[in-house]
Amino acid sequence: MGDLNKTILIVEDNMLLSLVYEQHIKNMGYETLDARVDALSAIDAVKEYDPDLVIMDIILEGSMDGIDAMKQIRQFSDIPVIYVSGNSDQVHKQRADETGYVDYLVKPITRNDLKQTIQKAI
Repeated sequence: MGDLNKTILIVEDNMLLSLVYEQHIKNMGYETLDARVDALSAIDAVKEYDPDLVIMDIILEGSMDGIDAMKQIRQFSDIPVIYVSGNSDQVHKQRADETGYVDYLVKPITRNDLKQTIQKAI
């Protein structure tokens, strides 16, 4: 079971997936912040709430993707990040490597994938 003192930020522009992730995370015993759908609001949420983990989709609404958001977050935080993407190409993975991630999950992901990765991160 999770640690109720741990808070996770979900950054996902697909609201259905965001709700699924949120339900899985809450069932594991963790708290979640309101999901964010774009990079700028994700950066602001990390600054304001200092969560324990970010689950970051790579393709987001707006002009900045999740990797760019994490590059900016890295300027002020070493928060663990789990990337979730529908894309497994090497270009995205190499860019993500620059941000030091815990895991890079390719959609669709299962509850068990999420659970194992979150446990590794926290």
